Amino acid sequence: MMDLQDSFLTGANIDFIEGLYARYLEDPASVDPSWRGYFSQNPMEASTSPVSAPAPAPDASGAMGMGLQARVDQTVYAFRLRGHLLAQLDPLGRPRPPLEHASDLGMVSERHFTPAELEQGVDTHNAFPQKRMKLGELLGRMRRTYCHHIGVEFMTLLDSDRRRWLTPRMEHGENRAELSLEDQRRILKGLSDAEAFEHLLHTKYQGAKRFSVDGGESLIPMLQTMLDEGGKLGVDEVVIGMAHRGRLNVLTNIMGKSPSQIISEFDGPSHPEQYLNRGDVKYHMGFSSDYVTPAQQKIHLSLAFNPSHLEFVHPVVEGRVRAKQERGPRETAGKKRVLPLVIHGDGSMAGQGVIAETLNLSRLKGYDTGGTIHLVINNQLGYTTDPEDARSSIYCTAIAQMLDIPIFHVNGDDPEACIHVMRLATQYRQLFQSDVVVDLVCFRRYGHNEGDEPSYTQPQMYELIRAHPTVRQLYAEELEKSGRISAADAEAVKTRSHQHFLESYTRAKENSQFKEPSALEGLWQNYRGGVDSEAPQANTAVAKARLTELLEQLATVPEGFTPIRQMAAILERRHKMAHGEQPLDWSAGELLAYATLLTEGFHVRLTGQDTERGTFGHRNAVLHDAKSGQTYCALKKLAQGQAPFNVYNSPLSETGCLGFEFGYSLDYPDALVAWEAQFGDFGNCAQVIIDQFMVAAERKWKRLSGLTLLLPHGYEGAGPEHSSARLERYLELAAEDNIQVCYPTSPAQLFHLLRRQVLRPYRKPLVVMTPKSLLRADYATSTLAELSTGTFQRVLTDTTEIPSRGVTRLLLCSGKVFYDLLAARKDPSVGIARVEQLYPFPKQELQALMASMPKLQEIFWVQEEPRNMGAWRYVFPLLTELVTGASKTLTVGYVGRVESASPATGFMKTHVLEQKLIVEEAMSRGTKNGR
Repeated sequence: MMDLQDSFLTGANIDFIEGLYARYLEDPASVDPSWRGYFSQNPMEASTSPVSAPAPAPDASGAMGMGLQARVDQTVYAFRLRGHLLAQLDPLGRPRPPLEHASDLGMVSERHFTPAELEQGVDTHNAFPQKRMKLGELLGRMRRTYCHHIGVEFMTLLDSDRRRWLTPRMEHGENRAELSLEDQRRILKGLSDAEAFEHLLHTKYQGAKRFSVDGGESLIPMLQTMLDEGGKLGVDEVVIGMAHRGRLNVLTNIMGKSPSQIISEFDGPSHPEQYLNRGDVKYHMGFSSDYVTPAQQKIHLSLAFNPSHLEFVHPVVEGRVRAKQERGPRETAGKKRVLPLVIHGDGSMAGQGVIAETLNLSRLKGYDTGGTIHLVINNQLGYTTDPEDARSSIYCTAIAQMLDIPIFHVNGDDPEACIHVMRLATQYRQLFQSDVVVDLVCFRRYGHNEGDEPSYTQPQMYELIRAHPTVRQLYAEELEKSGRISAADAEAVKTRSHQHFLESYTRAKENSQFKEPSALEGLWQNYRGGVDSEAPQANTAVAKARLTELLEQLATVPEGFTPIRQMAAILERRHKMAHGEQPLDWSAGELLAYATLLTEGFHVRLTGQDTERGTFGHRNAVLHDAKSGQTYCALKKLAQGQAPFNVYNSPLSETGCLGFEFGYSLDYPDALVAWEAQFGDFGNCAQVIIDQFMVAAERKWKRLSGLTLLLPHGYEGAGPEHSSARLERYLELAAEDNIQVCYPTSPAQLFHLLRRQVLRPYRKPLVVMTPKSLLRADYATSTLAELSTGTFQRVLTDTTEIPSRGVTRLLLCSGKVFYDLLAARKDPSVGIARVEQLYPFPKQELQALMASMPKLQEIFWVQEEPRNMGAWRYVFPLLTELVTGASKTLTVGYVGRVESASPATGFMKTHVLEQKLIVEEAMSRGTKNGR
């Protein structure tokens, strides 16, 4: 008896067996006798796996103990499951490498049948519209469907409905598109335009980097097809993320960017001195335009800017799409309306971890964008790295299998197959609101960047490429052979394309079209970047009565809701805070900032690991009923018509999640968009997003962002891992007023800072060092009066306790160490001031402070971090500049931990000793050089 566990018919093949059982129920005679006997004795329920069931009894009618129809059904299933492994995907015609563990590939063959059996009529098992056909014809059609120029991984999908939707759309037409003559003309024109544009650049700018699409020209008609099909299915906006390969071609032939302007970018600006430290290379720039489909539907396209860090644009695109889907009137919002398209490279798709992080976001409630179309430009080669050295999987798309989605592989030299796949992918995304992958298998005609010689490392491959016709040439020959378009007509199309780009080149040379992009339009027309000192200020104070009302709401749960015992005590304290019976703690100041913004009409989005509760249990924005487990969020229930409050616990990811939030901030300028690290040094894992996108976007791409980072920071003796948020790194990146770096030390300061971030029309990323032990410290509190008056103070002094005129020694610091210094001070000649905003540096405030201290002799910067970390190396030249301009000589010194390769000690006793020494030295008179 056949063992199902060891056969091709395992539990993973439930769709095949369910299909057999459905046929058995309709007509028992239509299935093989062996299965008929089995089903009669073992009735199945839908989606019941037969893994542990006994096998059907063998009969003598065929090999493996099965009758002819059962073997046919098994082979049909094998084509669907494994046919992609035999598909002819490489345009260069090279044989596929041998596959390990692929013994069942033999099922995808006619060898299991005799010549007489191949002539017999068999049930097609719904593979084709005809219910019965000759077995030989059936197998031929299956081979053309699954083993020709399209290979599809779809039979492992757990959702039977999706498999059953895809199957007839592929099999009934043998995986070929039904194209009109007009469709074919349009494909030919798209290929001709793609080829002509690259040819112009190749001849006019030899050796210049352009990352051409030569070898993958089918990309252009594929994108046209996606847009045309998407327009029919409700898409009116597409956000595109892609790296360099083919980017310039997409810009001109899909997005309509003037080829003259692109050509001018090769030549550069007429006055280069105006662009010092500004701008980026042409194949990094973003662009937006309107695309009009043949049906006259307008689709807005946005190509996201992208640095050389390839796939890191992926989460940025998803965040932008989510913002577009959520903002605006309900009738114009929605996931079907805005579609994300990410164009990958084969090497980066397989090699970069941000792909896995971002794919993991795709079905999470805080990040779902209704499915992304992933299109891989598969050159079958990295810079100089062959696939066998670049990945451990058969396909570069293997990582996408984590999502349980279909993956299409298509030969780039067959544009009609490419069109068919792209139509299917677009329809699938719109219907199932799910990701889908299209792997465009092509090649790279001129090497990685047109400036290198690829034959150094791939001589055999490039010998084939040099002799290989272009996609346009192959398609024109095919159209002529089929009698659809004559050679003369095809040549005329080519000539017109070349003439168009040649004329564009002439115009660019006669009159430069070079210009910088302007992103301060549309949503951004009321916002500004530039210099902090010139930015308008905002009134961040809120009336005390309003604060009391909101804090009461934040302290109240619905009737019948049972908070856990500890939470009930917290809510009781909030009631007391609301009436001034207790000072406000950190969470009260933070939550009141959100509450006031929400009721004033500003959307708040807060994400991060454990953010609903807060890593240190301080926030508790979402409460859980102790009995039912139901949740309640008071910030969503403050007022009728309030702005949305979205707080999401994120997955254990930093790069993908921070990239998403940065993207979200690009398309929601009037929201507070905040990402909280579980610990501040988790930002290390998102350094590319910070370096390449967040801090440089305004100078490189003229794009603003109001993204806020909340980074827990402070030395508590917990060891080196989570003490430091690496303040020094953000200060090293700070220049030209590109970001704001703040270290608030009271609830009132945080309240005003978060409100300032939204209420000012000034949009810059905000990096906030947030506390840990101060979250509940009774000395780090504020009053309602401090929230109802004033604004964020860049420098806080203690002149109410120590008159400034008697100060001879000024200790400047940021953060928690202030409270240690304050507790230790006994000498009234020692003044202490907190620098709450480190960048842009509060020069004027510090000058005024120093001027108020006529007896001042020395200034020391005090910090918890080692000397080579924290703010010291940033503030030293700035303080030196300040005292140089003073009317008398002043000493500038340092007090803090000694230089160290690690942020902190791993031993609590050592930490306590170090902290004690810092405070003692800061208070010691006469120290000139610091520790």
